[in-house]
Amino acid sequence: MGGSSHSYRQLLATYLKPQRGRVFWLSVTLLSGIGLQLINPQILRYFIDTAVAGGAQRILVGAALGFMAIAIIRQGLTIASTYFGETVAWSATNALRLDLVEHCLNLDLAFHKAHTPGELIERVDGDVDALSRFFSQFVLQVIGNGLLVVGVLVMLWLEDWRAGLGLSLFALMALGILARLQALAVGPWRTYRQISAEFYGFVAEHLSGLEDIRANGAVGYVMNRLYQILRRWLAAFHKARFTSTLLWGSTVGLFTLGNAIALALGAYLWNRNAITIGTVYLLFYYATLLQDPIERIREELEQFQQAAASFQRVQDLLSHQSQLRSEGQAVLPKGALSVSFEGVGFGYVEQGSRRIGEWEAGEYTLQNLTFYLPAGQTLGLIGRTGSGKSTLARLLLRLYDIQQGRICLGGVDIAQVPLRALPQHVGMVTQEVQLFQTTVRNNLTFFDPHVSDDSILETLEALGLMPWLKALPQGLDTQLGADSGGVSAGQAQLLAFARVFLKDPGLVMLDEASSRLDPLTEQLIERAVDRLLEHRTGIIIAHRLKTVERADQILILEQGQVVEYGDRATLLNNPRSRFAQLLHMGKTE
Repeated sequence: MGGSSHSYRQLLATYLKPQRGRVFWLSVTLLSGIGLQLINPQILRYFIDTAVAGGAQRILVGAALGFMAIAIIRQGLTIASTYFGETVAWSATNALRLDLVEHCLNLDLAFHKAHTPGELIERVDGDVDALSRFFSQFVLQVIGNGLLVVGVLVMLWLEDWRAGLGLSLFALMALGILARLQALAVGPWRTYRQISAEFYGFVAEHLSGLEDIRANGAVGYVMNRLYQILRRWLAAFHKARFTSTLLWGSTVGLFTLGNAIALALGAYLWNRNAITIGTVYLLFYYATLLQDPIERIREELEQFQQAAASFQRVQDLLSHQSQLRSEGQAVLPKGALSVSFEGVGFGYVEQGSRRIGEWEAGEYTLQNLTFYLPAGQTLGLIGRTGSGKSTLARLLLRLYDIQQGRICLGGVDIAQVPLRALPQHVGMVTQEVQLFQTTVRNNLTFFDPHVSDDSILETLEALGLMPWLKALPQGLDTQLGADSGGVSAGQAQLLAFARVFLKDPGLVMLDEASSRLDPLTEQLIERAVDRLLEHRTGIIIAHRLKTVERADQILILEQGQVVEYGDRATLLNNPRSRFAQLLHMGKTE
């Protein structure tokens, strides 16, 4: 059924154990309501036989009132079980969503490059939502209605062995057929959910690039792709629904057969004076009552088909493990950190798919990269687009692990530093700034409550952002967001600088961080950058030679290899150096 029984038991145990009390009351209300269904037919049989025999009106009224009382109690139990079931489902699925989001946040960047945000949203929300009934009622409904079927058959056997035998064979046949048919739908429903995730990923990706799509006339292409996905999605939905409809049609046919068997048995036994007319109705009622639990079991199995497909996809997501190793417990020193690359080789190929010796040179983004930057100095990193500059920065943050060589900060191999500790020592400012839908304070401190407001205000003052802060309606408590209209691109860039100031790392990397700033704001930030690099090691990824004027060392990359490395002043005074030639040309390549 799309997963081992052990996997399902483990999932239930993990997310239902914290809700033992609610699950207990859900079990009580659900099973009690099911059990009461066995009593009312007996009251109806008694009412009919008493009425046919000319019984007292008082007795008939008492039987009718008893029937009504049980019906009302059943409705109350149904309401209670619905309440407990929905509460259990929401609590369990929300806990699972939290675990999935945390798991995704801890996966390496290679995983996120291979999966669109829309696809992950569909797995975290859509697939988990499909599991809600599995958490709340699936097991109880199947067990409870199974017990109801058994209870009905026991009552039938007690009335007459022929009725019990005939309807027992019918129930076994019905359950056997449904059990075989329900397994057919797992594959189609899994395909449907996969295309659903693809659809949401496609929509999210292209809505985020709406300006470029409209400006370049690509609307027709996007609509054509969307149409193709929708056609595949519709075909997958029809196939999945057909398998479920097959279950429904089979159930209707089986119920008709069950009613015919009950009526035939009742007529036969009544003609032989073996039972009363009330018992004839009892047999028919119990045969009809068998339809309800069998139908419920069928519905639960149908829901489980979809849940099984979603469960497989959730399991698949949880089975992805970060390729980043975090077994070390080394501690980086305080203050400025030296940077050392020793024969580093790295390529954007699925790690673990091949041994190092099987790699070809062309597959490496960085090849045999070796250099040493002393603590407290600044490196100007220059190269063509695609030469490996940004890759080098990602490796220092351990967003990826290298395939060859070693990277050290402050003489410590970063592979031996806990992943959560490394970002506290390495800060980076890029061209793209992500603002979160929370307060200015949280955007600056990344939700660290230990950063004081005085430190924040001092940093904003140094960056010239105090006039902007004072203009906000609630100061540091003002809510920002990714599309906040109150923050310009330049101000967002300055907020990114403020984040690094507050973190106070030993190594600072600037990836053309002032490229989005107007000349006036850029001049304002130059002073702040000088202050930021004081007593720290810096790496400036340059697309313009002007940005490396403050660098002590220059490293020029080409196709992932070092073509020149040395002291900036020495290279500048050497007319044959690549750096001097680039300056003479007045641009980077």
